[in-house]
Amino acid sequence: MSHNTFGHLFRVTTWGESHGPALGCVVDGCPPGIRFTEAELQHWMDKRKPGQSRFVTQRREDDRVKVLSGVMPQEDGGLITTGTPVSMLIENTDQRSKDYSEIAKRYRPGHADYTYDVKYGLRDYRGGGRSSARETAARVAAGGLARLVVPGLRVRAALVQIGEHRINRDNWDWAEVDNNPFFCPDAAMAPVWEDYLDAIRKAGSSVGAVIEVVADNVPAGLGAPIYAKLDQDICANLMSINAVKGVEIGNGFAAASISGEQNADEMRIGEDGQPVFLSNNSGGILGGISTGQPVVARFAVKPTSSILNERRSIDSEGHEVDVKTKGRHDPCVGIRAVPIGEAMVACALADHYLRDRGQTGRLD
Repeated sequence: MSHNTFGHLFRVTTWGESHGPALGCVVDGCPPGIRFTEAELQHWMDKRKPGQSRFVTQRREDDRVKVLSGVMPQEDGGLITTGTPVSMLIENTDQRSKDYSEIAKRYRPGHADYTYDVKYGLRDYRGGGRSSARETAARVAAGGLARLVVPGLRVRAALVQIGEHRINRDNWDWAEVDNNPFFCPDAAMAPVWEDYLDAIRKAGSSVGAVIEVVADNVPAGLGAPIYAKLDQDICANLMSINAVKGVEIGNGFAAASISGEQNADEMRIGEDGQPVFLSNNSGGILGGISTGQPVVARFAVKPTSSILNERRSIDSEGHEVDVKTKGRHDPCVGIRAVPIGEAMVACALADHYLRDRGQTGRLD
């Protein structure tokens, strides 16, 4: 299986399967001299790990990240990157492969079972192998390092829609995101989602979601006009996340329903003599290049394909079958996709920051 690497200068290769002994990543191209601790990386890992509420899979994984290479230990217990490949390991400790024995030959509707079999002639039915969202733990580890590459960068994400229930954007409060199990910025919507997902979970079904990622303190000038657009790579990174079926930047698809006057981000000169944008419909990116405004991206996650209710399908021997998936699954995978989206945007920004520095020589 090829294509396990993304990025150009900040290059991330992930490895491992959902039910293997471990998974991890190798980050090549990380600059030397970046100071961090494993605890800093673990903070982001803890946001993604399973089993933290009844609204996500009850698989119990500590998701402890171990840095194996590319760093020098410091006297204060911290680490500093050396410029060589940084390898990170996350052990799997709570696999239950027997939960999947009944679907060893059956293709689960909505999953990658059939397409993997068609392409490779075999598939890892134990949780999907590389197609499992378990693989994204390694991306979050890489994203923790990527956040430190761009000086002052802050990447945050929130869940803005579950099923048909959307937040009231007038209630947006970043401080609320860590006060509920949904990463919801609207305090009034969190209890609505709680009742809604309880019903979905008890029915053995699932539902989709929309996540919004906002990156602050992004330098102006990152990206390129044609085949290395910043928004192009952000979209590619987000689309690579399991179950993602749509990505938009800034106004996104809503831009199709408004006028040019409404959509254009007008400009004036600020008191410091620097340009000031009067709106941010572009999501902080114009012509593939960052404007210096917050970079805003949203992505849609489909309903979890592993559900308890029977669905019609076929098996690898050509028989028509009915399939229901046992085991521990998220009624809404969008919840744990929030820190994954943050990580993938951070990796794209780190990569473009290093590319820009290499081409222009700028260090800010």
